[in-house]
Amino acid sequence: MTFKYSICHPDKPEIEYKNQLISKEEVLEIAKNYPWTEKLDFSDTLDQNKVYFNPSLDFSCTNNGQSFALTAIYDKQKNLEFSLWYNRPKKVKSFFGLFGESEKMIVDDYWSLNLDESLKFLTYFVEGKYDAIEDLYKK
Repeated sequence: MTFKYSICHPDKPEIEYKNQLISKEEVLEIAKNYPWTEKLDFSDTLDQNKVYFNPSLDFSCTNNGQSFALTAIYDKQKNLEFSLWYNRPKKVKSFFGLFGESEKMIVDDYWSLNLDESLKFLTYFVEGKYDAIEDLYKK
């Protein structure tokens, strides 16, 4: 599988799209080595009306259109934590099931994970272990 990614910067209103194809190993390296803390600290120095995004990376699989994003925040104790955003097809019932099921792209989010936990679920994403990600949402 190959991937593309985008970056949300705190001080820029436009999302930066990186359109070169990257491997799953590169996805993990980018997320692991991204300067999360530095970006959040920088964000704190800005006029809060000029902060456009929390630091975020969004990885899209070019093979199936699914995506997985990590967004960094500080908790109340100023510890780094992440929210995860997983966009994938999911069967949904139309009109309480009266019209059967259809498949739609759905985004689920999960909050309050540390970097290691977030990287674990990103690893599941790049390896195509989607059921392991789904288990996160069942907890």
